[in-house]
Amino acid sequence: MNLPNITSADFLPLLPAIIMVLGACVLLLSEVFLSATSSRAYQAVLTAGTAVVGAVVSVWLMFKPAQLVFLGYAVLDPFSSFLSLILCVGLGLAALSAAAFLHKRGAERGEFYALMLFATAGMSLLAISNELITVFVNIEVLSIGTYALTSYLRRGTRPSEAGFKYFILGAFSSAVLLYGAALLYGATGTTQLSEMSGLLAQGLATHKGLVYCGIILVAAGFAFKVAAVPFHMWTPDVYEGAPTPVTALMSAGVKAAAFASLVRVFLSVAKGMGDPQIPLAIFSTLAFLTMIVGNLLAIPQRNVKRMLAYSSIAHAGYLLVGVAALFVTRPGEKFRLLGATAMGEGSPLDVARADSLRGILFYLLAYTVTAVGAFALISALERREDEDKGTAWDLDRFSGLAQRRPGWAFAMAAFMLSLGGIPPTIGFMGKLLIFRSAVDTGLIGLAIVGVLSSAAGVYYYLRVVVYMFMRPVPEGAHVLERNWATELTLVISTVAVVVLGILPGSLTEWLTQAGSLFGGK
Repeated sequence: MNLPNITSADFLPLLPAIIMVLGACVLLLSEVFLSATSSRAYQAVLTAGTAVVGAVVSVWLMFKPAQLVFLGYAVLDPFSSFLSLILCVGLGLAALSAAAFLHKRGAERGEFYALMLFATAGMSLLAISNELITVFVNIEVLSIGTYALTSYLRRGTRPSEAGFKYFILGAFSSAVLLYGAALLYGATGTTQLSEMSGLLAQGLATHKGLVYCGIILVAAGFAFKVAAVPFHMWTPDVYEGAPTPVTALMSAGVKAAAFASLVRVFLSVAKGMGDPQIPLAIFSTLAFLTMIVGNLLAIPQRNVKRMLAYSSIAHAGYLLVGVAALFVTRPGEKFRLLGATAMGEGSPLDVARADSLRGILFYLLAYTVTAVGAFALISALERREDEDKGTAWDLDRFSGLAQRRPGWAFAMAAFMLSLGGIPPTIGFMGKLLIFRSAVDTGLIGLAIVGVLSSAAGVYYYLRVVVYMFMRPVPEGAHVLERNWATELTLVISTVAVVVLGILPGSLTEWLTQAGSLFGGK
């Protein structure tokens, strides 16, 4: 019997996940020695510190040469390392915002932060997965952690309903993805992406139906995880019912990890198909529907948490525009809404696709620091006794915030402008990169829809700003308690939103490294 040859180099891409698992184990063990009245303020700091260590290691791994590890089941490349960096940033900010949130509710426990670390470890492992069963297993690892976190505050019906809905629909989507993987295995005889790309042409010749059905089912499974229309139904209820720091982690981390895996899987599939018209059609259609529906449903919302949930759907649509641009092999001859048109032949397609990949990475980073910051401020404003009434996240909560907490109002205004894609914020640069890549690959129609839907989205983002700066403080307004961890989260997020919006070139080297070597081996 030949045993697999595993070396220390195989464990390099696992280091961020290993660090997070070790941090989670320390938190769980330390909880054993604490009483119900013991201070647990260190737990958020330890979680954030673990995330910082993971981020440093991810940056170090980013400049390692790309290679397959663990017999091809995982991959070490700058793309996955950059994604791990994004995940660590989101985890650290979400953990800091959770400190005051849990303390006010008497719900501080090591299990909460340990679950955050375990879930993020699963997200990091998903980003490096190079085999369909490994993808499925790591989706379940991150999902189980987020299921438990969603229902962490068991008091009241909202958390229980959110956790149950997320669990049922999440299990269904995982089953759909697994069934699609099984069909692709039946057509190619392998589940390893590097091998499947070489066998897919033969599979198309003999089992075309299996291949097409498998691709569609796998895409549907990923579409649920990224909250793309029409697989978005769970998002507003789950985002509203989950603890707000958990919502922050889900909106940024789960979306980033799912998009990383989606890109890796479908680039391998497209390479084997030669002319990937099926992935292009799938992601163009999903992007078109997701951008329009997400923004239209967000416009009438007065509940800011639900508004940001629908907003996250719209942002998934913008990211899907970048994903669709990866699969354009030749521009068409006429202008089309969902297809490629020759109007976009301004730069070589291979260069444009590389720019699209870097645009996706930058957009994920932009959305992470912006969304986590926005949810952190929402968690600082909400009160436990108003959650069951559904008024904890009403727009009136933001009335007169500029008079009560000017710094908080400035931070929230920066986040809203960034989500709306207004310069000079990081969100503007993210959308600019995505839409430019769409134009360069010939997806003119999608770029136009993206710009118009983004302009419509500015309405509900600026409405929050209007309430903060142009409405009086409501009578009987409660005193807003300050907390160093929450304010540190707001400061870091605001600085990132503004500075990286003005100086996006500071990330050029990292983005070039992360995008140029992905899939090279």
